Amino acid sequence: MEMSAPVAAAFAGFPPETQTGLRALRALILSVAADTPEAGRLSEELRWGQPAYLTPETGAGTTLRLGVAKSGGFALFVHCQTSLIDEFRELAGSDWPVEGRRAILFDETGVTDAIMDPALRLLIRRALTYHLKRRAAG
Repeated sequence: MEMSAPVAAAFAGFPPETQTGLRALRALILSVAADTPEAGRLSEELRWGQPAYLTPETGAGTTLRLGVAKSGGFALFVHCQTSLIDEFRELAGSDWPVEGRRAILFDETGVTDAIMDPALRLLIRRALTYHLKRRAAG
């Protein structure tokens, strides 16, 4: 997916030490989306000034956002009223730093290893199909 000018500007505005990790997370989101056809077409736009990933055609997913964490480093944000962070911690273990129910935190060290974790792929897949699970249950 080609990055739009506003999204590219948002990435350029991040601190230089976080840009590599944020771009790696973006690539992971795009890869998971390509492997998740039930989510529908992925849209990349800005929400709250941050790159955001949505499934507008199907409404299958909840928004994922990329940004800088308040505590430093960078983060993958999810909607705080979902169960996604709790589910992620059950799968990945409590060693992963999180911010409440809204973000998984990363620092600049070990970024590649962290982003390659299968639990992170699963979290993204679950986010992209979050509402499908709820529709099937109801």
